[in-house]
Amino acid sequence: MDARQLKEAAAAAALTYLQPDTVIGVGTGSTANCFIDLVAAQKERYRGAVASSAASAERLARHGVRVLELNEVMDAGWDIPVYVDGADEIDPGLNLVKGGGGALTREKIVAAASRRFVCIADASKLVDRLGRFPLPLEVIPMARALVEHAARSLGGTPQVRPNFVTDNGNIVIDVAGLSITDPVMLEMRFNSVPGVVTNGLFAQRGADVALIATPDGIRTLTGRP
Repeated sequence: MDARQLKEAAAAAALTYLQPDTVIGVGTGSTANCFIDLVAAQKERYRGAVASSAASAERLARHGVRVLELNEVMDAGWDIPVYVDGADEIDPGLNLVKGGGGALTREKIVAAASRRFVCIADASKLVDRLGRFPLPLEVIPMARALVEHAARSLGGTPQVRPNFVTDNGNIVIDVAGLSITDPVMLEMRFNSVPGVVTNGLFAQRGADVALIATPDGIRTLTGRP
């Protein structure tokens, strides 16, 4: 199986976690796109979807899936039983690094609003320890130098992502070279730096289930408290 087929297999496995007549939380990226395409084939089963990025919202809308705003859903008292999204890295404890596509803040918001986070990925994203993939930080532009200094003090090498602006109008700083031995603590440390909107560590609220596609089938990881 090639990379595309593995992503499609992981996305297909996530369909079994969805419930009819509910709102689906939908992530961003190439694997999430596979999921969107599959959901579109059965869109009549669901009330609609909350997207974590403008790109995902546009893809859902092109398929005729009803796109809902998170505030609209929560004000109506509706539930989001499941959020489905990919990851750039996954460790055995279901801590994640996300944000390669730059949608980390909205991904974190929709994940926090959902009862269950189902992560879909191919086996190349599974690592023993997070940190091989540079950690994205969404940053208010005037804080760039301050955040870069903080990243260096934590042992990382920061680099502003060139020619990129988030859906929220901010920059992304990718921090390479981190040794992430305590994902929860590092997530809190970066989020405490003034000017950091959020960072790409999903550890305080990591995945509840990870569906890892391998050439031999789907490997399901669970076990978060």
